[in-house]
Amino acid sequence: MAFSSCTDLKDKVYSDLLASNFPENARQADQIAFPAYAKLQSHVDGGWWFGQELTGDLIVAPTRAGDWDDGGKWRVLHTHKWDNKNETVQGMWGNFYAGVTECNKAIEYLGTAATATNTIAQMRVLRAYYNYLLIDNYGSVPYITSFSNAPKLPLKSPRDSIFNAIIGDIKASIPNLSGTAKSAVNKYTAYALLAKLYLNAQIYTGTPMWQEAENYCDSVIAGPYHLESNRLAPFVTQNELSPENIFTIPYDEDNYQGFILHNRTLHYNSSETFDAKTGFWNGFCTQEKLVDLFEVNDTRNKALLVGQQYSSSGTPLVDVGASSNLIFTKQVPALNMTAALFTSAQIRMSGARMVKFEVKKGVKFNLSNDYPIFRLADFILMKAECELRKGNVPSAKSLINQIRVSAGVTAWNDVDITLDNLLDERAREMWCEAHRRQDLIRFNKFKNSWWEKDADSEINYVFPIPQTAIDSNPNLAK
Repeated sequence: MAFSSCTDLKDKVYSDLLASNFPENARQADQIAFPAYAKLQSHVDGGWWFGQELTGDLIVAPTRAGDWDDGGKWRVLHTHKWDNKNETVQGMWGNFYAGVTECNKAIEYLGTAATATNTIAQMRVLRAYYNYLLIDNYGSVPYITSFSNAPKLPLKSPRDSIFNAIIGDIKASIPNLSGTAKSAVNKYTAYALLAKLYLNAQIYTGTPMWQEAENYCDSVIAGPYHLESNRLAPFVTQNELSPENIFTIPYDEDNYQGFILHNRTLHYNSSETFDAKTGFWNGFCTQEKLVDLFEVNDTRNKALLVGQQYSSSGTPLVDVGASSNLIFTKQVPALNMTAALFTSAQIRMSGARMVKFEVKKGVKFNLSNDYPIFRLADFILMKAECELRKGNVPSAKSLINQIRVSAGVTAWNDVDITLDNLLDERAREMWCEAHRRQDLIRFNKFKNSWWEKDADSEINYVFPIPQTAIDSNPNLAK
């Protein structure tokens, strides 16, 4: 037969190609890297966002009578009473290590291919990002840098040791990085990650490194980015070209799904406001503290829905289930609102709803807004923090006021430049972007009491290693 001698011809089957033959060009190399980037797709709704925002003092997932109880999994995040069987604790661990594994696989497959130099550097930095998330959330963890030779039962490496290793890996990769695509790692992504690592160095290693953090903030700020004049522009549906966003997850309602925050926060009847093609779930909302942080003329407060709600045609909406107009209040009366103690209106309407990420008319089940992992405004405020911690108030003031003035609020004077005020400004600017837990830890306030949460201890500055992981690898219990 015509194809009977195919083994003699040594046909090149894609799956059998060696790195010396494949990739033949940079585009093929990028295809090998795609699975490593794809692990970011579950970032927002796969545990990470929940662990960073629902454990803080700005956003909450209250129990609304029979809704949003889910075995208490949301309440324990708020009260810091989680254990190592919690869904968020397990989800983050699995997602982060899946990302590490895919990076290692790509690095190993691509080998030393000349056409893959940039892609390999991307994978090394992306692997460092996943490991950064691991040490940030879990402390000392296994540090895996091989795919085929990964240990079956790895031991934990010290947090500071991993910190130093991934910094070295990032710095070594920077010369080989090119491009400025926002959904792929480039040298500015690497600078941003180094800035984050150094900013939190005191938490990870016991030694503050404010100057190093500031240096890499400067590298980011010197890049091809600038602040949007509209403070909510980085979050609109078509935000892929926002000059403020540095590294993003390129969500798409049809082709790259996984961003469903609108479903989790908006009221059932809010579908009439947005002419939605999906049903909303009436859950997450902000804590009263966040609403009160905004001045009346702060343009950023348009990201919060409070008060009477209207249909897209301007008709006041009614919540039939509560037998009253649909009016969102800033106050949430309790973390666990039971039907025995609270009215239907309180249960169903309490809490400002979150539309920082634009909800377009005709929205579907998934959003198409790209999600910014790194954004310029963050690094301006990070640089301000470094300057303030070093005692340079005038410089910190100038940086903070860049953000405040663009938001339409009064510039601060020297007396306003305090760490507490800076933390509040970070809340106003960075809420809903998965920074709050880390910020509260760095400012040593994560253990403080706040609404419906008692004071706890620094033991909760890291999450426990999941029981499922310990069951598979007893070394993790040591």
